[in-house]
Amino acid sequence: MDYIIATHNQKKKNELVRILSPLGINIFTDSDLGIELTDVEETGTTFEENAFLKAESGCRESGLPCIADDSGLTVDYLGGAPGVYSARYAGEHGNDEMNNALLLNNLKDVPEEKRTAAFVSVICCCYPDGKTVYSRGECKGRIAFEPKGSSGFGYDPVFLPEEYGYKISMAQLTSGQKDAISHRGKALNALASKIGDKK
Repeated sequence: MDYIIATHNQKKKNELVRILSPLGINIFTDSDLGIELTDVEETGTTFEENAFLKAESGCRESGLPCIADDSGLTVDYLGGAPGVYSARYAGEHGNDEMNNALLLNNLKDVPEEKRTAAFVSVICCCYPDGKTVYSRGECKGRIAFEPKGSSGFGYDPVFLPEEYGYKISMAQLTSGQKDAISHRGKALNALASKIGDKK
């Protein structure tokens, strides 16, 4: 079965295709199919709600099962912020540099042990027959005192994953290393096991 992914973020597209394709899931983007999916307004208050909004719209517009991700960073000291507002934390959607700068400023006097955080990814897959499947993944870590590394995107340069002892950032990992521990990698692998019977 063919699936379409609903995102206009090219780096996220690359990550979704990179992780799902080896799992035997045939993935297309809207540009692959010569169509353009609506850039859905993310009005939900949870990752689940926003992922559904994007997947449902993409499924309806393409006629294909649609996979959508909503993800973000939750920082314990900030009461779970930026959360669903991660991409527009500093006010301008998708400005990674501004978002990271604001986050570091909001944590400037917070000691290392209180800088705990988690990346969260919720994946929703909507089918034309009305079936909806969800999966969720988390990657725990801490927020660094300054950005490190040039790989990845979003908050990767300031996120120190637990799996690497809080010593290096997500942006210092290779794609393979990141996929093995990332919130999105975990969520997509969970999704693959749920939708395997519909391939």
